[in-house]
Order: sequence, then structure tokens, then C-alpha cells
Amino acid sequence: MQGIGIKGMGYYVPENVFTNFDFEKIIDTSDEWIRTRTGIVERRFALKEQATSDLAREAALKAIENAKIKKEDVDMIILATTTPDYIAQGAACIVQHKLGLKKIPCFDLNAACTGFIYGLEVAYSLVKSGLYRNVLVIGAETLSRIIDMQNRNTCVLFGDGAAAAIVGQVEEEYGFLGFSIGAEGEDDMILKVPAGGSKKPNNEETIKNRENFVIMKGQDVFKFAVSTLPKVTLNALEKAKLNINDLSMVFPHQANSRIIEAAAKRMKFPIERFYMNLSRYGNTSSASVGIALGEALEKGLVKKGDNIALTGFGGGLTYGSAIIKWAY
Repeated sequence: MQGIGIKGMGYYVPENVFTNFDFEKIIDTSDEWIRTRTGIVERRFALKEQATSDLAREAALKAIENAKIKKEDVDMIILATTTPDYIAQGAACIVQHKLGLKKIPCFDLNAACTGFIYGLEVAYSLVKSGLYRNVLVIGAETLSRIIDMQNRNTCVLFGDGAAAAIVGQVEEEYGFLGFSIGAEGEDDMILKVPAGGSKKPNNEETIKNRENFVIMKGQDVFKFAVSTLPKVTLNALEKAKLNINDLSMVFPHQANSRIIEAAAKRMKFPIERFYMNLSRYGNTSSASVGIALGEALEKGLVKKGDNIALTGFGGGLTYGSAIIKWAY
């Protein structure tokens, strides 16, 4: 019986680099303050003419190329994002149009920063069912459009980018070995954009109060992440019938270096085997885990037969982990 896994990865980050020193020019902060508290040095912001679908398209084309398939072989698109091009039209459908594909089903998925991992499990299930053969899973964000450049606690954290994977059949005993996803639903303003949805539509007052930008209770998110990241990873390993020492590398959501360091201690797993690139890209939400994996593959850090973990957490509050025996 053939395995089901990732056949090809791709990622894209905009060319526009925004450093901590650039923030020093517009808000009361410093490079030292940002680096020591987050581990972030710079991030990428999309150009004015770039929307989430544009970033997603670039990542998708690379994933298709690396999977050694034709565009026409893709039979479904799942786009994980919290920043779609429009509210009432799925960005996945726009990506379909920009790829020149027709008729295949497409939909957006919003699980915040865990969205890419959620999308991978959905794709795995669809391929396993036999209904689809090559599912394109994308995590893409233009978070620069929803950050408040007057709020020094949040604006320095986020960046833009996209990652994509082709999920399909791979060699026997390779591919996805175990998943664990879940959520602890809340509506307590831990991490969200307060206005712009059906509960509180945007109007003159909400815009004046800057409620159309993301807000976050940093300490609450930190506590949730440090507790949840180890638990969900170990749970996925249990489902895969593996233990932590069977892993070659962990690819965590790139939110904060202190979160990752604390999680590594709890898991008793070497921090050197947690891949981190947040110093260059910041928190790219649903794109972060995929960008990290795509970059590691380019560097030759993941080889065929390696057991790796993708693990994340995000607004909702959501969490998830996928254990993969790498197939190429």
C-alpha cells in the first residue's frame, strides 16, 4: 500500500525587507528590544500591488515544479489564510484562476497560524479516500495589511509570505505517519482583529479606534503556546508509533524564539534540531511552518527517510502537529 505525503514543497517571500531599524524610525522601539524579546531582526512586507493570492501563486508554482507534476495534475486547492484578498470570495479560487486551472474545487481554510497543518490533514484524508490524487495545500498571508503600525507590541512581530505543498501518493511506508489537531475555542480577544466581521462590521468608529487591526494578549499566547506545542507534538508522535528521539528535526510555528526554546526544554529535545528562521521573516502565520520546511529542503537539511514534525499553534485557539517520514 502506497504512502500519502508531500510530493513537492515551494515557498515565496516578498522582496521588500523591513528591518527593526526601519521600525525605529516610525515608533518608539529599538532593534535590541525587538531582538531580545522575539528573536526577530527583519521581516518581508508585500508590495502595494501584491495580494495574498499573488504570494500563494508563486509558492504554488514552485511546489508543482518540485513535485515533478503538471499544473493540470492538481485536482484540488486548499488555501489556509487569515488575510484573503476579499471577504466574500475565496482566495483559493483566485489562485486557481491565476494558475490557469479550471473547474477543480477550491476553498479557503482559516485556522490562523495552524492553518497549513490543518490543510495537510484535510488533504491527506481526501487523497486517502481516493477522491483526489494531487491536492495543492497553501498557507499564505499578507499580515502587513492588518497590523497597526502605531502599536509597537504587535506591529514588529508579523511578516508576509506563502508556502505550498503537493499532497499525493508517495512510496510505501513514507509520508504522513500521524496527525494531531485541535482547538480550545475562545472569544476573549486573546488574538484577533476585533472589527470587520459580522459581529462588529467596520464603520467610522471602529476605524477611528483602530479596531480593524490585529490585537494580541502576548502573555496569554505565550503560556498557551509553551504548554500546547510539546503536548500536540508528542500526541502526534504517539499516533505515529514513534518517540521524540525518532525525530530528525522539528519545524515549529515561527512566532517567538523564546516560545520555541521553552518548548524544546519541556520536550527534552535539542534546540539545535528545532528549525528557526523567524529572525529573517517574523511571524507569517499560516505560511510559517511551510516556509521553514521549504527553506530547510533547499539547504539539504531534510533527506529521504528522515522523520520530521511540523507543529503549530494560533488564534482560535488552534493547534496541530504532523509527523512525516520524508519521501524524497
